[in-house]
Amino acid sequence: MNKSTVKISRAFIQKPKQSNTLFQYLNLPSESFTTISCNANSHSPKYKFLLSDHLKNRRLDEAREVLNKIPFPGVHLYTMVIDGYALNHRLDDAIQLFEKMPVRDTVSWNSMIKGCLNGGDLITAKKLFDEMPGRNVVSWTTMVNGYLQFGKIEVAERLFFEMPVKDVAAWNSMIYGYLKSGRVDEAVNLFRKMPSRNVISWTSMIDGLDYNGRNDEALIFYKKMVGFGVKLSSNTLSCVLKACANVMALHLGVQTHCQVVKLGFSFDEFICTSLLTFYANCKQMENACKVFNEQLHGNVVKWTALLTGYGLNHKHESALMVFGDMIRMAVLPNQSSFTSALNSCSGLEALDKGKEIHAVSVKLGLDSDVFVGNSLIVMYTVCGSINDAVAAFSNIGEKNVVSWNSIIVGSAKHGQGKLVLTLFSRMIRDEVDPDEISFTGLLSACSHSGMLQKARCFFEYISRYKSTAIKLQHYVCMVDVLGRCGKLEEAEGLIKNMQVKPNSIVWLALLSACRMHSNLGVAERAAKSILDLEPNCSAAYVLLSNIYASAGKWSDVSRMRVRMKQAGIVKQLGCSWVILRGVRHEFVCADRSHPLSEKIYQKLDWLGGKLKEFGYVPDESFALHDVEDEQKQEMLLYHSERLAVAFGLVTTAEGSTITVMKNLRACGDCHSAIKLIAKIVGREIIVRDSTRFHHFRNGMCSCGDYW
Repeated sequence: MNKSTVKISRAFIQKPKQSNTLFQYLNLPSESFTTISCNANSHSPKYKFLLSDHLKNRRLDEAREVLNKIPFPGVHLYTMVIDGYALNHRLDDAIQLFEKMPVRDTVSWNSMIKGCLNGGDLITAKKLFDEMPGRNVVSWTTMVNGYLQFGKIEVAERLFFEMPVKDVAAWNSMIYGYLKSGRVDEAVNLFRKMPSRNVISWTSMIDGLDYNGRNDEALIFYKKMVGFGVKLSSNTLSCVLKACANVMALHLGVQTHCQVVKLGFSFDEFICTSLLTFYANCKQMENACKVFNEQLHGNVVKWTALLTGYGLNHKHESALMVFGDMIRMAVLPNQSSFTSALNSCSGLEALDKGKEIHAVSVKLGLDSDVFVGNSLIVMYTVCGSINDAVAAFSNIGEKNVVSWNSIIVGSAKHGQGKLVLTLFSRMIRDEVDPDEISFTGLLSACSHSGMLQKARCFFEYISRYKSTAIKLQHYVCMVDVLGRCGKLEEAEGLIKNMQVKPNSIVWLALLSACRMHSNLGVAERAAKSILDLEPNCSAAYVLLSNIYASAGKWSDVSRMRVRMKQAGIVKQLGCSWVILRGVRHEFVCADRSHPLSEKIYQKLDWLGGKLKEFGYVPDESFALHDVEDEQKQEMLLYHSERLAVAFGLVTTAEGSTITVMKNLRACGDCHSAIKLIAKIVGREIIVRDSTRFHHFRNGMCSCGDYW
């Protein structure tokens, strides 16, 4: 008989009543006690192994069966199963088992409290904490973390200062809580009061300051940390690189990269991802590629970091190549991968490529994800396919405010005013609180659809009930609505009575409306206000010059051109383009540089004849030059958007949609001509100018000639 068995036997000999009661309770003969004690002790490692295996593989019921078969399970084995229940969100089972424990130690109490907090049951956690005998510093810190987890910063703060003993982990928890809730100054003050600090203390401060936008201070803390000789962890270096990326601190970031190599963290996944992001943000894509190519990666996060880096640097073709390589290397893209790839498709206006990536997301079951869905909405909207954008929106499982804003703003750009109002009503019914972007989309939709009274109501609502949300862009939209409806004096009065100082964009909205309604007096005042704010604003000179030209004031046109030349201001050249099979084909007015120019001009000549048959007469007021009428008509015939449309007609299949993009506002005469061209060729033609999309079908435009 071993010593432990002898000791236990004596205990039962000394207290026969207690032992007999125990034997009866266990339904065991008293003589078997020694044998059972020996067996329980000898099999304890075996039970522990079995429990660990079941719990690791989430076989919780099997683990419970094993525990039930152990004659005298120790506190440690009970705690293992309780932890397993809590980790797998079976909190009721964990609490029931905890209540059945014959003996509980501090570890078991702490585990149960932590399990309740992780399971979202703060009330039970507090009750257990209040009932717990012999609380230690871990117990207190666990509750402090719990209150912070539930956003109860004041309660956590009070509990922290009540702690009889605080270790460095407790201080770190409170500092982290302050930083997470944006109370940065309190975190800094608490950090300074710490009796001792470890690497986690410093890292929390660096990461928290960076998270709260105080990136420079984060880097100052890093330098102090190095000065104090604190050993750097991989997490510290990752946070420092992130802060360097946010402020584009190239020199310090490169020094930190050297530290990474020196300390042997080069192959750490988080470090590698942070390095990729850092070099991408600092416009150092060559170095980002070097970091990426140092090892073969099967990690989707690193691939996504490189993909996103190319997108941030407007190298969208390279970004899409990385996405293609991911697929070929059997690295499954995640939500962030799809978001970045679709953003690059938006940047290239590459609808076909966007549809391919959409198909991949469908295969992987990620098309209904809110982040992927939001990117799909933007991509389809930018590429001119509003119906596909609406379908992508409808497919999103759980929509957030970004989803609603994306489809509202997108529909507004396509002139779908009624759809925008319907979407906004649904948004309110779904109890999604609209923000400043939502109202910008609403006002923009009213502007493009001529809904003046609706716009007045929305603007009054923002002004009266959402005073904190009213922004410059709301004034711009309202001025645009009033201007398009011919209420130029009212629009000017609104600008003069703005709650915030007007900028040049607000005045430009008014000046553009003056061009539409040929109001020279308001135009001159608006142009003066713009040039007072922004003396080299080319748009103001060009718009005012065009208004003078429309009024036949050629001497004033010449005066404006001379002023532009003297100031070194160059008018932005009008340009239109078509994306065909991933290649961008650009055209300027009377452009003959394209390899297919001969076919393009033949198609335009043919269309010219057909247009005359349909009664088309060129509107020479849009040829803003003091030349003969015949020259004006020829200039209008070869505007960049018409060249782009002709190119689309000669290079795409019969019946397919043609999408043309233009960097400036579409010419009014071209707008009239393209309506008829769409009817002549029996195709839909989509033209996106600097303000909106126009969908031409059967001699009609989606804007209803209100633009």
